[in-house]
Amino acid sequence: MSLRVTASQTVGPYYEIGLSPLYRAEIAPDARSGESVRIRGRVLDGDGAPVPDAFLEIWQADTAGRFATTPEGALDPQAEFVGFARVPVDAQGAFELRTWKPGRVPARAPGKLQAPHLSVALFMRGLLKPVHTRLYFPGEPANAEDPVLLSVPEARRATLIARAARQNVLEWDVHIQGEHETVFFSF
Repeated sequence: MSLRVTASQTVGPYYEIGLSPLYRAEIAPDARSGESVRIRGRVLDGDGAPVPDAFLEIWQADTAGRFATTPEGALDPQAEFVGFARVPVDAQGAFELRTWKPGRVPARAPGKLQAPHLSVALFMRGLLKPVHTRLYFPGEPANAEDPVLLSVPEARRATLIARAARQNVLEWDVHIQGEHETVFFSF
């Protein structure tokens, strides 16, 4: 019997197969009752090099803090709000998303609210399961009382808060590892 080397097993980079028709980089086309925002960023590995074959899944509430997936649905059904996007990165690891700034949603503690945020799952080669994080908005007063953000050590919170680039444009990079590693949550 002769033993041969076989291909190693990994997840991806086969996201184009079957998933590309599901890519959507726009959660809400126009802010009819809130603030439109574009979010740009990159997915970077532990050495700061771009990850060219990843995608982000993003979930968010509408401007009134309601999710499209709840029985009552989003507040403005005419606004084409789906509350979900699946955004691929390009060869330089860059992505762009167009959405609204969401409203505050209830926290687990009764009577408490979370700060406006986007829930983000990252899928990429080498990960058997997606990693989960959040994107918070810069200058948002409610960040100071968000129970999830407050559970993160203060020195690491900046990895979850986007940076203002110009009016209605935010920048937020996802660092998989390294000195600027983004905070990831386990569920």
